[in-house]
Amino acid sequence: MSDEEDNAVGDGADDSTGDGVTRLYGEPFDSGFAQAEHFHLAADLTAALAVYEELLTLAESIEDSPDVRFLRAHLLADITSVHLAATDVVGAEDTNRRSRALLDDIASAPMGPRGRRLWLEMLLRTLIAGADLLRRTGRLDEALACLDAAAARLPEFDDPDGLRTSELGLNRVHLLMDRGEWGAAEDQASALLSTTPTTAMETVPRLLVALGLICSSTGRFDPAEDHFARAEEHFRAIGDTGGQRTLLAHRAYAAMHRGELDLAERLFAEASAFFEQQRWFGDLAVCEQARAFLAGRRGDAIGAEDLLAASLSRFERLGASIAAADTMLLGAQHAYDQGDIDEMKRLAQGARDVYQERAVYERCAQVDLMLARTLADNLARTDHGDHERESIDTALSFALPAALALEAARYDFTTAHARSQWLELADEAMRLVFRLAIRRQDQGLLFELAEHRCAGASLALDRTPPAGEPVEATASVFPSAAMKSYPRPEHAEGTMTLGGVAAQAAASAGLRVAPPPKVRMSAQSGPGRVALQEYIAAAEFRYHRRIVHEEAVPFWITDDLTSRPVVQVRLADAGDLFMTWTWAGGARGFGTGQGPGAEVEQAVRELTDALPGAGDGAEGMRRAFDSGALAEHGSERRLARTLAEALWPEQLTAQIRQVAERAGRPLVRIQPSPRVAQIPWELLAVDDGTDVRLIDLADVVTTAPASLRPRTPTAPKPQGTDTDPVVLVLDPRIPGFRADSPLGSVLGPPGSDPELLSLVRRRLDAGAVVPSVASPAEAFRRTDLDRDWLSEVLREGARRLMYVGHVSGAPVEGGQSEDGTLHLCCDAGASGLAEPLRTHRPLSAKDLLLGSLPLRADGERGARIWPAPPRVALIGCESGGDLRFAESFGLATAMLYNGAELVTATRWVLPTSFAFHRLARLPESVRPLTEAIIAVDTAHEDDDPVRSLGGWQREQLDRWRADGRIEHSPLLWAAMTSIVV
Repeated sequence: MSDEEDNAVGDGADDSTGDGVTRLYGEPFDSGFAQAEHFHLAADLTAALAVYEELLTLAESIEDSPDVRFLRAHLLADITSVHLAATDVVGAEDTNRRSRALLDDIASAPMGPRGRRLWLEMLLRTLIAGADLLRRTGRLDEALACLDAAAARLPEFDDPDGLRTSELGLNRVHLLMDRGEWGAAEDQASALLSTTPTTAMETVPRLLVALGLICSSTGRFDPAEDHFARAEEHFRAIGDTGGQRTLLAHRAYAAMHRGELDLAERLFAEASAFFEQQRWFGDLAVCEQARAFLAGRRGDAIGAEDLLAASLSRFERLGASIAAADTMLLGAQHAYDQGDIDEMKRLAQGARDVYQERAVYERCAQVDLMLARTLADNLARTDHGDHERESIDTALSFALPAALALEAARYDFTTAHARSQWLELADEAMRLVFRLAIRRQDQGLLFELAEHRCAGASLALDRTPPAGEPVEATASVFPSAAMKSYPRPEHAEGTMTLGGVAAQAAASAGLRVAPPPKVRMSAQSGPGRVALQEYIAAAEFRYHRRIVHEEAVPFWITDDLTSRPVVQVRLADAGDLFMTWTWAGGARGFGTGQGPGAEVEQAVRELTDALPGAGDGAEGMRRAFDSGALAEHGSERRLARTLAEALWPEQLTAQIRQVAERAGRPLVRIQPSPRVAQIPWELLAVDDGTDVRLIDLADVVTTAPASLRPRTPTAPKPQGTDTDPVVLVLDPRIPGFRADSPLGSVLGPPGSDPELLSLVRRRLDAGAVVPSVASPAEAFRRTDLDRDWLSEVLREGARRLMYVGHVSGAPVEGGQSEDGTLHLCCDAGASGLAEPLRTHRPLSAKDLLLGSLPLRADGERGARIWPAPPRVALIGCESGGDLRFAESFGLATAMLYNGAELVTATRWVLPTSFAFHRLARLPESVRPLTEAIIAVDTAHEDDDPVRSLGGWQREQLDRWRADGRIEHSPLLWAAMTSIVV
């Protein structure tokens, strides 16, 4: 530590011997450190500890000096890491305390620059190890304070490679995991992994393990296994036997939650044998905890009790309070299964007390949800007589705030895919809530539940950092995944900042969202009632999580906004399908309905089988024409009746008839749930025994979630004046794709369709059109209509946009509606957030929403780059598929967010006129797609585009009923819908 030692081991000196041992203290210490590290990596912790203890005894026999005290501190820090690996918390606390005392004792001793750096490095190690100890024993707030103390000292430390910075970050990840803050943990782990230096060979696998556990805990099992496989490769490369063996437990955890219980049992048993042999009792307790759960699932009550008792005893001896509480909660569930209600309550309350004390609020919600489930089960088994209402209220007081909190936890995640997978886990809680509301026969509560669920997530553009900007972290199922990840602090290295190529970072930029707005349930003056307001308040108080956005939106359509009778229908998925409706525009009333889940699933499946399948390509289209229910009038009518019986209440049909007789044709505004978003509501056969369809009784429009309304004006100038032009993007030529390729022409050679030429001529005669053309044929198959051109013409002002071309929908199972794209004339070098397709980069909904924010620090929002005119037509395959996602941020809704008042789009893959010619043998003079394009264009020129488009659809339906000709089939025209907010 002295200047002389600096000269001996410091700058410019050869710090390595020929055998790769770092020279720092001389022999036998340098080779001893290397030997102990070898044993540590080989998982022979007993041998490693013996070497360190021998070196420590030797160091304590040397004449005391600051340098010797530093040597002892170093040895004690390494011994701490061995104790941590063996989950010997008591031993680790003792050696870490002694190491820190020695370092504090020499803090003021003279030391040169290198000595100071070594001292700071060792101090950081003791602080981080101390935080790890506090975390493992459940003292999470103290652990965070310890990490903050380390972070405060970090600027003094010369850390050019960011190794200690990464060490801090990795420990914060595990702290967030212990708190159940999965989204924040994933954000930080991903950011660290993206820029961890290659020199930090032992940090990378531990980051991968953390990400694997996060994915396993949130239902994303394929990514989890990918992370685990990559971690195993790294562990093997560095010879870390212990890391390889602990992966068995991690994979078992994932298998258990995938439902592969036999595999999970086998892997947990193998891991347990290793941990017991090595005396790694903390990891062994985790395995016993999981095996108890599995034994309970097998019906082995005695085995489950024995394993739970063993796990709880080990955790209590280790002082791992949160892990012990997890075991108590499993024990509570086991006691309930055995009929021991008093024991269940005792254990559940004991676990909740720990979670509350340690601020693990997600676990608190899980306990409350378990208590609600037991109450609901008891209601189903026992007659509560006069006390039934009170029992239901008690169950709801637990279940509904917990369900709201678990559902809201998804907003922590960066990606919609992660949020959608988490939502699948949280939906079980909301299904329980709906069942309880039905049991209470509370129509008002059901109405508020549906309204809250349909409000939609709010776009959070301010939470999407530009590429290269640091991402700062903010942290269901048992046993706790977080207990299974024990980093060795001295090896956790990396950086906290995002890095890499900006384009790569941009392509992977997540679309961040915030909680939904409050839904005001009263049109009265003043703030009025907010949907679920007492339950939201309870959830925010109990679980310290924001449930709703501060902004509020009304649920109703007021008479001020409509000159005709209108009914707003909203649907919510919660096992069964729940519907609410509200009348306005001279009509009054509201109602609720419920469709049994099995019937809804069957009806939706029959419709899906009849539609052209995007994934099936040409074969799916052929099947729709040859044998699909929409291709023949009799089968289509039966399907329409099946859909109506499953989805549409007779009471609402009766009201629509009554209103129509007294006040004229009403407007039905339907906000579908994701499960029923492809339903052609216009087709529903709403009268048994007749062929009366919903569109015969009313005009129908689709509504998007209220959260999609722009919060502030974003356009650079007012849009949509009478003198503004119509923007026509008609079958643009996509770079690198021939006319007969999958991304080729959808309308045929330019000039080959006289009706389309007439359409363009009418627009030219009526006013300004862009692109500027001398003849109608020049408007088709252009090569200059790219994203920059579109931005320029929309910024200058437009009253309409019509796009006819290719749209690529995002896979629903991926959950990321923002990955839907439309194809302009952009080459691969165009700046954007979608991955290029060979020589072409499509324009994604993510581009339309985020704009250039993820690309550069001074980026603009999409609404300023591509401000949408009041009316937009997107005629392409499944261009309106946004609402099939839990979060609606696809192309159609992005246009609404960017300022459009109405977007006409399609619910499913569209057959082109060429498909009708080839598959239905129609003559080339019959062009059904052309007729649809003209109908949409005509509607968008009308004062009432919804009524106009509905009139055309009724004409098509009349022709279909009259002659059943394929060109009048709903295969094409029923796909069209207008979407408004």
